[in-house]
Amino acid sequence: MVASSLLGALAFAGSAYGHTIFQQLYINGVDQGHNTGIRVPSYNGPITDVTSVYMSCNGGDNPLITPYPTAIVNIPAGAQVTTEWHHGGNGADANDGDDPIATSHLGPIMAYLAKVDSALQTDTTNLKWFKVWEEGLGSDGKWAVNKLLDNDGKYTFTMPTCVPSGNYLLRMELIALHGASTYPGAQLYIECAQINITGGGSATPTTVSFPGAYAGTDPGITFKQSLLPSPYTIPGPRPITCGGTAASSTSTSKASSTSSTSKASSTSSTKASSSSSSSKASSSSSAASGTVPLYGQCGGSTYTGSTTCASGTCTYSNAFYSQCLP
Repeated sequence: MVASSLLGALAFAGSAYGHTIFQQLYINGVDQGHNTGIRVPSYNGPITDVTSVYMSCNGGDNPLITPYPTAIVNIPAGAQVTTEWHHGGNGADANDGDDPIATSHLGPIMAYLAKVDSALQTDTTNLKWFKVWEEGLGSDGKWAVNKLLDNDGKYTFTMPTCVPSGNYLLRMELIALHGASTYPGAQLYIECAQINITGGGSATPTTVSFPGAYAGTDPGITFKQSLLPSPYTIPGPRPITCGGTAASSTSTSKASSTSSTSKASSTSSTKASSSSSSSKASSSSSAASGTVPLYGQCGGSTYTGSTTCASGTCTYSNAFYSQCLP
């Protein structure tokens, strides 16, 4: 049962500008319930420091709600796994123009697993992670996040058949690249789900650590969208392969499958919303007066809002987007 304190804490999670939280799982189309088995934060802000100790499962400035869930979600190897993301912590909001995420916040989406003795363990600092799926920039110029937007916050991939059975933490990661022309600028949205793989295989994947898998100089972390069309290199290791076949997205989105490349492994705000209920309009319509919160939009060729940052500096990203960054 979700405690009233949890619902209260999540009530303000949608206030940060244009951000998102992974908060629901569907396994082979079956809804597992809102927040079931997922360690969600009380604030929907990003991680921008890829050396942070919170790179594993979020936290820090985005405090995780405790106690953690006691549910563990069963996922058969080879199953269709749908993740659902929303701007606010209480699910879909038809009156929020930035739900499930601001349309300016485009980039890749990835899934990692870490084998654990129990998916209920609280310590995530020394886990070893392997990637099971990734999608970045498609050959049609659309990002993985475009698929999420097209499907009202839902994004689906196939759990590889060769993942060994047992308890894992599933680490979902979405990177918004609108401010990534300098570091730190990319916004990483990360949540972990408590899962149990059944009917699995016998793969022995190479693992990485968080922090450690990414560097601020990685081309997938510091990236100028103004240079598009150009190849985008997804950060981190390649996804696990089963019998020579890599895991792939099976989203039913209008967007095409990815043609992005992947980096080889090393080792190891309060926004004034003015959108209509059916809108996914661009986040260029920020607050028309006053100051812009940290990570909010403060400039761009079609932007008409305030250019004064309440915190940080208004930093140019491209002709269409400037952002208040620390």
